[in-house]
Amino acid sequence: MEKPVLELENAAIYQRDNLVLTKVNLKINKGEFYYLIGKTGSGKSSLMKTLYGDLKLQKGLGSIVDFDLKKIKEKDIPFLRRKIGIVFQDFKLLNDRTVFDNLKFVLRATGWKDKEEIKHKIHEVLDKVGIKSHYYKKPFELSGGEQQRVAIARALLNDPELILADEPTGNLDPKTSLEVMELLNEIHKSGKTILMATHDYQLIVKFKHKTIKCEGGALFEVTQQANV
Repeated sequence: MEKPVLELENAAIYQRDNLVLTKVNLKINKGEFYYLIGKTGSGKSSLMKTLYGDLKLQKGLGSIVDFDLKKIKEKDIPFLRRKIGIVFQDFKLLNDRTVFDNLKFVLRATGWKDKEEIKHKIHEVLDKVGIKSHYYKKPFELSGGEQQRVAIARALLNDPELILADEPTGNLDPKTSLEVMELLNEIHKSGKTILMATHDYQLIVKFKHKTIKCEGGALFEVTQQANV
């Protein structure tokens, strides 16, 4: 059987010295889409940060795209992040350079050297997210929805095994949120595994996927019909 893309076993999630989640058990297999929900302060962000190596996993077992979260060393975190795509709420784009150069920066940082290959890859991911014609613009010249599309394109650059989307529609209006969600859905249908933290219950109701919830220091799966 194929190994899960992400697995946590009896994990304890800390935000600095504060224990925020205990006995976390989670298994996500290739091609699955999970929502991660819960009130502000319930541990969603800390869980996400632990998964991409910003916070250390101190107790329990955890593996993500074949990296051991307990044993991972600082120097290995860039390699982990090549195998996962991360989409943030606030886009985290470099405002002083164009869309093309934002993406080129990531490819260069992750070891790409060939100019033609870099150019081809950038146009390929921009095409996938529907903003190929904006490659020469700077982020501040784009709408919020367009900036988030660039951020999703950036997450796709290294063909990740898993996409972690942390409140990707948090700064967007309802119409744009829907468009971004439709895009993430398309990406999921193409075979990508996605874990998406969200507050947006309209999206959860409209696009049905498995849902896990942080509440009262625990993480558990909720059924769609239940009142989330």
